[in-house]
Amino acid sequence: MDSLSRHRLFSARREAEGYLELGLPDQALRSLQRRGKLVHGDGHGCYLMGEALREMRRHDEAVIPLRRSLELIPDDIHAALALAWCYKRCGLLQNAIEVLQQALEIEPGEAILHYNLACYWSLAHDRRRALQYLANALEIDGNFRDMVHYEPDFDPLRSDPLFRSLTGSC
Repeated sequence: MDSLSRHRLFSARREAEGYLELGLPDQALRSLQRRGKLVHGDGHGCYLMGEALREMRRHDEAVIPLRRSLELIPDDIHAALALAWCYKRCGLLQNAIEVLQQALEIEPGEAILHYNLACYWSLAHDRRRALQYLANALEIDGNFRDMVHYEPDFDPLRSDPLFRSLTGSC
């Protein structure tokens, strides 16, 4: 890539990041789309495009750039989390689980990966795996305990005695 292309890509990414910080995903997406091929060949650019689409609740469309981002940067857990989040909302729960399992191989100490896997296994009605991943998340970062009470993904487990014990629910 020549220096002019690098500059254009850097500018588009910076502009998109600014728009996303301001809560303007439409503008972020337009900024990235103007640089089409450059963005498609850049992992971070694809991630930003996926994030813009995700914030616009266009989850099925967000899957494409987020998958591309992971192809280009396979160890990017943020892209993995965003992709799994979109898969879940597209009704592809098993795909979401697979993406996070792969991310966990790269970053086994990331509590958010364990937590989200616990959520997804709960939705899949796999009590054992859900509780295992939740226990791991809470061991790594006890602050997740506060989130459990408001997380609807755990509704299938709310009456489970081990879940209640693990989370401190009465």
